Amino acid sequence: MVTETKGTVLINNAQELLNFSKGEEDLMESQVKGIKEAGATVVVTGGKVADMALHYANKYKLMVVRLNSKWDLRRLCKTVGAVALPRITAPTPDEMGHCDNVYLTEVGDTQVVVFKHEKEDGAISTVVIRGSTDNLMDDIERAVDDGVNTFKVLVRDKRLVPGGGATEIELAKQITSYGESCPGLEQYSIKKFADAFEALPRALAENSGVKGNELISKLYAAHHEGNKNTGFDIEGEGPAVKDMLKAGILEPYLVKHWGIRMATNAAITVLRVDQIIMAKPAGGPKPPEGKKNFDEDD
Repeated sequence: MVTETKGTVLINNAQELLNFSKGEEDLMESQVKGIKEAGATVVVTGGKVADMALHYANKYKLMVVRLNSKWDLRRLCKTVGAVALPRITAPTPDEMGHCDNVYLTEVGDTQVVVFKHEKEDGAISTVVIRGSTDNLMDDIERAVDDGVNTFKVLVRDKRLVPGGGATEIELAKQITSYGESCPGLEQYSIKKFADAFEALPRALAENSGVKGNELISKLYAAHHEGNKNTGFDIEGEGPAVKDMLKAGILEPYLVKHWGIRMATNAAITVLRVDQIIMAKPAGGPKPPEGKKNFDEDD
């Protein structure tokens, strides 16, 4: 909505100047009037807005909002169901978006323009996070991000597995028993693969100030008794264990699946490397041999 363009115009008299300015104003008015007659009440632009365009927007009671970010502009188009137009033209009904309410408000010391949908089944939602300190804001942001990602995972696959290291210990037990049935040297690699699953419950124990070996022993003992859902009780005294399913401590199946798969692929990639390229010092002139103290006089 900027009318300033680079060019050279030769004007011979005052009448030509008036006609030139009048033609520019008429063109801008016709464009803004066409947008209004199409049924639009709010115009969102990603570029600069000229004073003349604001004048005619106020005349035809159009609200003009400027967004500097193209990402925000695309996100807003997706939210209201609009199509971004490359130039100032009257939009068609299919190109216009719809929003229940658009208003200016303040969040703290910042003025924001709110595009509000009264319906709850919107495609995009905005969460405003406020806190007293930056650390608190970071914690809340991580919690919201984890919750949204967990919901996305559960939409793809709603299966859940016990948390607190219960799944890892059960996998380690099953893989170890399978390794004992394999002949030859393969059983050693299978058992080492099973030992790798102990890393997560061991990390939980060490972060809680509990000895990892004691917790691993208790978890193995509980799982050998048939308690497959037994995991680390972080709220208990010492290396305590409890049923994760009854406690409601569950994790998405896809998180475990992709975590194990990616870690396994990384380990296989490292093991497949049969040659290590050593980095050598860069070339250049070598220091002269012999006398080391060059600054001393002879």
